[in-house]
Amino acid sequence: MRHRLHFQFAALPRLLLAACGDIAKLPEQAGVGPHPILPPPNPRRLPTVNIAPAIGWPPGASPTPAEGLAVASFASELDHPRWLYVLPNGDVLVAETNAPPKPNDNKGIKNWITTQVMKQAGAGGKSANRITLLRDADGDGVAEVRSAFLQDLNSPFGMALISDALYVANTDVLLRFPYRTGDTTITSAGVKVVDLPAGTINHHWTKNVIASRDGTRLYVTVGSNSNVAENGMENEIDRAAILEVDPVTGHTRVFATGLRNPNGLAWQPQSGALWTTVNERDEIGSDLVPDYMTSVEDGGFYGWPFSYYGRHVDTRVQPQRLDLVDKARVPDYALGAHTASLGLAFYEGDLLPKRFWNGAFIGQHGSWNRRPHSGYKVMFVPFENGRPAGSPVDILTGFLNEYGEALGRPVGVAIDRTGALLVADDVGNIIWRVVPAK
Repeated sequence: MRHRLHFQFAALPRLLLAACGDIAKLPEQAGVGPHPILPPPNPRRLPTVNIAPAIGWPPGASPTPAEGLAVASFASELDHPRWLYVLPNGDVLVAETNAPPKPNDNKGIKNWITTQVMKQAGAGGKSANRITLLRDADGDGVAEVRSAFLQDLNSPFGMALISDALYVANTDVLLRFPYRTGDTTITSAGVKVVDLPAGTINHHWTKNVIASRDGTRLYVTVGSNSNVAENGMENEIDRAAILEVDPVTGHTRVFATGLRNPNGLAWQPQSGALWTTVNERDEIGSDLVPDYMTSVEDGGFYGWPFSYYGRHVDTRVQPQRLDLVDKARVPDYALGAHTASLGLAFYEGDLLPKRFWNGAFIGQHGSWNRRPHSGYKVMFVPFENGRPAGSPVDILTGFLNEYGEALGRPVGVAIDRTGALLVADDVGNIIWRVVPAK
């Protein structure tokens, strides 16, 4: 008999809310692809809350890889590993991080209950505020060298290297550190490049960063300070956006807007276009709204908060801006409702089979606002000539057990120097490595 969750006080909010909300009428696949099905909204007074309680992997267990692939642990016993960056010499940087204090976020009884429930999903711990370096010096697919590369950061997330400068996006500031090839630790203080939107709400706290191909610009993701602007548009300045930063002067401009919570950033190898993964809005039903990935155009507006998936008006947002809705761009590819699609990496290696070349791997952290669950896997979308082409493929599954508990939750994805796929699992506290099956 299983007693893990029975009558524990911490589980009461989840149990109370289990009776609320709605159930999806469409399969998860209906919200995936270039033309997702978008049914009418189904808002409720209390949101659908369907958390997969985080329990971690039993000894010897691992995700299930797609046919022809194999998976093994690259590094384990980490502290909430969220994001990955591979240095040119093959060293792997891991942001061990969690949300900073947000005293003015999630006020009110509904949001308080939701916050308590979210803690059961593995996101309630204190941030390690560390970037760890992992090195597989002997090439056996396991990191035997581990070093605290940068410490005492503030909820770090994205990383980018330009020449001998490593840029790290804390939740509130973009920093620059000196780097020499082979360094296993950096003790120099970071130099501020530019402040990033944060504050005491800081609803979506993760900030990712990517360098342009020529190294002259940095692009930084900043999520919204709310679900649908309920905290006021005055608290959304330079948020729900991708910012362009001059790394030398710190001069910043808004590159694209209306992106509720962009996370992944990657350059598509065939077209050279910038792509991002975006978490769309919650609380209008289990079938809405699909998260998505899209190419990002300079000056492009993608709808938030006034509309979703192009020009579908969100009537909860008042006053409306139909002039902006008329300009809203339709995303390129839907990734399923509430899947929390975060990680994004285009495949430019040659270790994996040719069917993966130039396509996109996406880390789906998993839903809380959908019944049944969605996401909790790594997905692959094939590309041809710089555009999505063909049906998606599940690459890693099995992150949920038969009881709906989370053994792990995939977040960041990256391609290592050999061409293997790396996946950060912030519940399993593991970096998984995916290679061809022998």
